[in-house]
Amino acid sequence: MATPHIEAKEMDIAKVVLMPGDPLRAKYIAETYLEDVTQFNNVRNMFGFTGTYKGKRISVMGSGMGMPSIGIYSYELFKFYDIDAIIRIGSAGAYTADLKLFDIVLADDAWSESSFALAQSGEASAVMKPSAELNTLIKETAASINKTVHENRIHSSDVFYHESNVDGHEEFYSKHGCVCVEMESFALFHNANILGKKAACLLTISDSLVTSEVTTAEQRQNSFNEMMEIALESAIKI
Repeated sequence: MATPHIEAKEMDIAKVVLMPGDPLRAKYIAETYLEDVTQFNNVRNMFGFTGTYKGKRISVMGSGMGMPSIGIYSYELFKFYDIDAIIRIGSAGAYTADLKLFDIVLADDAWSESSFALAQSGEASAVMKPSAELNTLIKETAASINKTVHENRIHSSDVFYHESNVDGHEEFYSKHGCVCVEMESFALFHNANILGKKAACLLTISDSLVTSEVTTAEQRQNSFNEMMEIALESAIKI
């Protein structure tokens, strides 16, 4: 069975999917960590792969940038391919000096000014929660492999570039308690919640809106490995 955006047959995709935004990062994960890899999607170059990690079948697929994009892919994976769980693995910009470059954040919930949930199902809440069970598993897994995660509220933004007359990172932190920003998890969590599935989000701090520090492309690739390993080690326990 195929959808307008995924060409895979039903059994081509594992029950647990890791989902970076960048399809090339999905390719990197598949080539670096998985064995016996097959590619299940090439539509619009949104690459998806299935392989095994420590004997368990795992899939990894790009989501693209923003809520409309991850909204499409996560909905189709949950609804039409009947997968059980998606762990988003992405990058984020810090809203507080307490978060340093390369720190890993586990989203406790996602606040957003987005109308995604309202438009999709009439849900008016500005906060979406991940699977509590999956978050607990990820925290326990991270501790077991001596990795530190910070569990906090994140901001899922529809806008990358804000004008100066609207709220910025200081207000998002002070008014809403968001410690960092990304652009996808609110929609992912909403889709999981309405479809009775599991979703979580791990983020690596790649830049700081407080200190203006940024990472290089090479640093992002290497530092993201810790986040990928936490996600993979968690995925084999689901």
